[in-house]
Amino acid sequence: MSLQGKVAIVTGGGQGIGKAIAQRFLIEGLKVVIAEVDEAAGEETAAEYENLGAIAFIPTDVSDQESVKNLVEKTSNKFGGIDILVNNAALANPENPPITELSLEDWNQTLAVNLTGAFLCTKHAVPYLRKNKGAIVNIASTRALMSEPDTEAYAATKGGIVALTHALAISLGSDIRVNCISPGWIEVSNWKKQSSKQEPQLKEQDHQQHPAGRVGTPEDVASLVVYLVSEEAGFITGTNMIVDGGVTRKMIYV
Repeated sequence: MSLQGKVAIVTGGGQGIGKAIAQRFLIEGLKVVIAEVDEAAGEETAAEYENLGAIAFIPTDVSDQESVKNLVEKTSNKFGGIDILVNNAALANPENPPITELSLEDWNQTLAVNLTGAFLCTKHAVPYLRKNKGAIVNIASTRALMSEPDTEAYAATKGGIVALTHALAISLGSDIRVNCISPGWIEVSNWKKQSSKQEPQLKEQDHQQHPAGRVGTPEDVASLVVYLVSEEAGFITGTNMIVDGGVTRKMIYV
């Protein structure tokens, strides 16, 4: 399953799931570009992982087309091409206002980063990915399939990512494989930048409500990403894989 020497862009790679994906890619021998709007997070992660392999941080706002063009051009110039794109960057409104109070500005910003960002990064990376018979992995969420109250904007974008994935797989096959991962509860508290990092505050009931017996970790997602971009997954495209410890398959009666 050698990925040695391949070039990967990981958007939102400075923190959380994206940071774990970047780390795992480096361990597997890939050259990694962290595309991150939070410059402190991007710089910290690049410095932390520089001993693992070839890594670069390129400040990027995935919702801005010129910023994405710059990302793709600089990646190609530095590493000689692009083999893998992981569309991971996303934001969520922590206040979760009800739909009657959700502003159009907040709605549009969520769509711009979470969904339009994946579109823009894919659009501009495709010529390089096609040349190298590359792969794309989009990070969606189980919020595409189930919800808590007052999460309409986030859920809509993640549902859009799932649909975008199968549309791209058909449009870009057989040159580029495109797959999607929908994580459930992934604990990222200790995968944030230094100013935000903290130890997870998990209760036993948090683990017990998962059929797998525990809350997920960023490494759980990173392992699947590595598989999906490898030759071993050469017959897999257009799919959405759920990584949630079985929660979306669990019937709950009150």
